[in-house]
Amino acid sequence: MDNLTHSLVGALLGQAGLKKKTGLAMPALVLGANLPDVDAACFFWLDGVGHLGFRRGITHGPIAWVLLPLVLAGLLYGWDRWQAKRGKRPDKRLPVSFKWLFLLSFIGCLSHPALDWLNSYGIRLLEPFSSQWFYGDILFIIDVWLWALLIGATWFSLRREKKGGEWIKPARVALAAMLAYIGVNAFITWSAEFSARHDAPYLPNQIAIASPVPLAFWQREMIVGGDGHYSIAGREAGDFDLTEDDKPDIAAAVPEAAPFLFWSRTPLVHVDENSRYWLTDARFFSPVGGRFAVELPAELCEPTLPPPDFGDE
Repeated sequence: MDNLTHSLVGALLGQAGLKKKTGLAMPALVLGANLPDVDAACFFWLDGVGHLGFRRGITHGPIAWVLLPLVLAGLLYGWDRWQAKRGKRPDKRLPVSFKWLFLLSFIGCLSHPALDWLNSYGIRLLEPFSSQWFYGDILFIIDVWLWALLIGATWFSLRREKKGGEWIKPARVALAAMLAYIGVNAFITWSAEFSARHDAPYLPNQIAIASPVPLAFWQREMIVGGDGHYSIAGREAGDFDLTEDDKPDIAAAVPEAAPFLFWSRTPLVHVDENSRYWLTDARFFSPVGGRFAVELPAELCEPTLPPPDFGDE
């Protein structure tokens, strides 16, 4: 999910009562909820689509779930001590507990891969122990309805707190509503995928993805097919067969394609109106290349012509 959603979930967890556990609890929850995205630093040294093979991996896996909160808790604890020594520690701040800072950073950090799993982009939840990608196909990566719920609930809880009213219960109700919203979307996705798998001409070796779309959370863009040929919302896409055996040859010929193929779930090769060949993915398909595409050389894609027949000499 986007970082605004991650931040709001962290803030709402704090408003649900967790921020009463220790001083600097809110920074621990909000920063912890965003911390796995430190892998975005890869944009400084990776060009093109190289980031696809790096992001949502090692910093989103089990080792990072422990190490990142430990680092964050240490920094926050050190910050509190530094302020205290210089006489700049706020008087209203609760006493700081390293144990609670770590636990809250851990909770915030865990919320991040849980939310990232919900969309169709993919996440390697077991990295570095396994590079398998996991997909929830439940929410679009930016969900404005979820934004509205989280922003409204956080604002209302903070406002009630400022006026001395009950502020914990509204936050908890909002978190429950968020989980219910996710559950409804999960039902929509799984029902659509179940129906696709039982409709002709679906074949057992094909894939069926009910991909969430922006704004209309109740709708899904159906992707059905395999081996480089897909039906995307009823439109055919993919101009060439693309099997698992083809991927090593493409990656060897076009190094930039290697991270793309590592990330890709539904790869296909598309020929645009200018006869340019694009390796792309049915989940983020664009007929003219785009952010999720790698241009392939024509000689790699065009069918090999048979040798000329000069007859008997």
